[in-house]
Amino acid sequence: MVDKPTSGSLFGIPYNFEQPSLKRMLSTYWQPGEGMLVEKPFGVGYTLNLASWRSWVVLAVAGALWWQQNQSAGEAEFDDEDEDEPVEVVVED
Repeated sequence: MVDKPTSGSLFGIPYNFEQPSLKRMLSTYWQPGEGMLVEKPFGVGYTLNLASWRSWVVLAVAGALWWQQNQSAGEAEFDDEDEDEPVEVVVED
């Protein structure tokens, strides 16, 4: 039986299926000398480097959009209550 590699790159996208340790997890998400994206400690693809200020901007924008969506969804619930009431329609012949 042939051993399959547990880490490498496929079509330029990194993958790593080795059991992650706590040290490797922490060192992956905090790499001050690297760019905004770094290879994931487990799985396929890239993740945010929390040592980069650009990653914090991305997280802040995503959080603001999520908050705005939840706020508008809450307002939509109040609007739906008004729409459930019967409406009187007058038709003149």
